[in-house]
Amino acid sequence: MYKFDDLIKIMETLRSKDGCPWDREQTHDTLLPYLLEETYEFIDSVKEKDYKNMEEELGDLLLQVLFHSQIARENKQFTIEEVINTISKKLIHRHPHVFGDRKEIQTADDVLKNWENFKKEEGKKRSSIIDGVPKSMPPIERAVKLQKKVAKVGFDWSEIKDVIKKVNEEWQELKEAIELNDRAKMEEELGDFLFSIVNLSRFLNIDPTIALHGTNKKFTKRFKRMEEMAKGENKSLENMNLKEMDYLWETAKKEERDVSI
Repeated sequence: MYKFDDLIKIMETLRSKDGCPWDREQTHDTLLPYLLEETYEFIDSVKEKDYKNMEEELGDLLLQVLFHSQIARENKQFTIEEVINTISKKLIHRHPHVFGDRKEIQTADDVLKNWENFKKEEGKKRSSIIDGVPKSMPPIERAVKLQKKVAKVGFDWSEIKDVIKKVNEEWQELKEAIELNDRAKMEEELGDFLFSIVNLSRFLNIDPTIALHGTNKKFTKRFKRMEEMAKGENKSLENMNLKEMDYLWETAKKEERDVSI
């Protein structure tokens, strides 16, 4: 069975002058799309509880870590050993209740309350509480992170009814912008509306990205079923009108409900 050191050597060989031409051409920037793709593929395997695929996708993610580390070593930026050392020190420092004497930290909530203090002790100097939220994060995830950050200083709604009121308010403002046919205003108000929806999901303790992921999966399944039904009638969706397609959609929904009963 191969071990971690074997994988490091394989990566070194792939990047060597006698290695793979494609691997040798890659940079930190060119690899970014693959890192995102592998992350989403791992999320799929978790949601589907496909543990064998999870094993494979984690390997793909690990490859990305090693790939970037090998490129960095060649450029004398850092090494995989330094990556491991840095995360090890960070884990020990941020868990003094496990590796130290901070026994007053007993619950998960206690850990979260002290998390920012741990970061400050590590020398992460930030002028704002929202500094450090990656600008490259997908917008929905970044909205969640920003909202959680400011909530720590009390800038947050106290009750969910206030959040719902804000959602309705933003929806009305979006409708007004649509009626005015003001594109710039529509974009702004749509952003505000989506931000308020993210806020609502946070109060419901539901990850909006995971929720949307589930809806995308559901939509994909139903649409493919529509295509199957149309094909069964020797038809294609391209030649159907909206009323006919809507009938297939509702039939697909009903089939799902019947299976779940």
